[in-house]
Amino acid sequence: MPEQPTVPMPPTVAMPPTGPARSGRRPGRTLTARAVLATCAVALVSVLVTALVAVPLAVRGAERRDQEALAAQARLAADVLRVRPVRQRDGAGDRLIRQLRQQQIDVYVIRDGRADRPGLPRPLVTRVAGGENVSGRRLVEGQRRLVEARSLPGGDGVVLTRARSAAPWRQVLRGLWLPLLAGLAAGAAAGLLLARRLARPIRTAATAAARLRAGDRAVRVPVEPPDEVADLAHALNGLAAALATSEGRQREFLLSVSHELRTPLTAIRGYAEALADGVIEADAVPATGRTVLAEAEHLDRLVRDLLALARLEAVDFPLEPVPVDLAGLAADAERAWSGRCAALGVPFRLETPGVPVPAYTDPGRIRQVVDGLLENALRVVPPGAPVVLAVRPAGPAGGGVLEVRDGGPGFTDDDLRVAFERGALHERYRGVRKVGSGLGLALAAGLVRRLGGDIAAGHAPEGGAAFTVRVPADPYAARTSA
Repeated sequence: MPEQPTVPMPPTVAMPPTGPARSGRRPGRTLTARAVLATCAVALVSVLVTALVAVPLAVRGAERRDQEALAAQARLAADVLRVRPVRQRDGAGDRLIRQLRQQQIDVYVIRDGRADRPGLPRPLVTRVAGGENVSGRRLVEGQRRLVEARSLPGGDGVVLTRARSAAPWRQVLRGLWLPLLAGLAAGAAAGLLLARRLARPIRTAATAAARLRAGDRAVRVPVEPPDEVADLAHALNGLAAALATSEGRQREFLLSVSHELRTPLTAIRGYAEALADGVIEADAVPATGRTVLAEAEHLDRLVRDLLALARLEAVDFPLEPVPVDLAGLAADAERAWSGRCAALGVPFRLETPGVPVPAYTDPGRIRQVVDGLLENALRVVPPGAPVVLAVRPAGPAGGGVLEVRDGGPGFTDDDLRVAFERGALHERYRGVRKVGSGLGLALAAGLVRRLGGDIAAGHAPEGGAAFTVRVPADPYAARTSA
């Protein structure tokens, strides 16, 4: 059965503690300040756009009201003069003129087709004398004024003029400053409330991230709306859980590795002390030396695996992919392993298609993967149970498949999910059956991925475990994975 690896966590990097907020911030760079500025800008633009639309309408409305008021005065004047006898018109007219002039309205009386004083345009006088009523704006005494003219019987008439309101735009705008200030104040208040509402969960997340950096893995962020904030909280909570799980696996892995290192070191130290104390007979020294050598080799292999795993993720990890015949590589492996298997009473079987199986990979690294899988299988398979190395083409996509199967105790479905995690199976089966350092399968999986292939664990028809390695035929796939 293959080794039982665990996924170690990368060591925690010590970083200077930093809080969720930095001191000395520029006021305009905070979310609160920007939200307030944005809402004030929106309020200002809204008020200005409203003013651009409303002011002309308000000005026209004011002028229309002035014109209507002047028209009402003109009708009243015409009615007063129309119902009076001719001899009484002069007295009534004088009184009416005085009253209207108090309201800054100029009155012209037309008698027999002539105005009582100059200033009115001649066409206007002619039209009124001809029995027409006139309403609008006309040039009177060199100024554009509001004019309301009403005809009277006998070619007479009355004309009321009034100067247009001085600077109507200014008057209307003077009435807008209060709504403008109110809009800006409402925008600032809304922006402040919105910014606080948005910034609070972000500050909470920043505080949680700082605690995570400081090593607190129990921190959790409350999940609350809106959806974006909830997604951030879920992400931070997931990160905290993943860090806690990964660091737990790292501790387990380090404990496992320290145990594996201690075992050969204890044996080497014990035999070295015995040799130093002279308690080992002379004829037992060669056997003791062989034991110490075996333990040293075991220790060296463990250290090499650790170094290989540490270097595996490095950019400069050495790979030399070339065209390879996987069938020939498997035949070489058979020559190396068949004798070892036979010495333990384990039949070794090679299955090949009888033709070359071309692939593009690093032959040394892929042989390292095959040797590691065969060593794992030979460690757990009982005498009489087979170990199988099979090779076959990968199919239309090209490349090849290497498969190592055994008749050992195999894996459960739960084992298969963690088979390539560093030390996972080692922890499960230590003391139950023979296990290795817990690094072999993780190292094999990392090598295969760097070579552009993939590896999977499953159940073998021989009753034990099966490991399937797919090797690409495309040089580009191997180079990019490397």
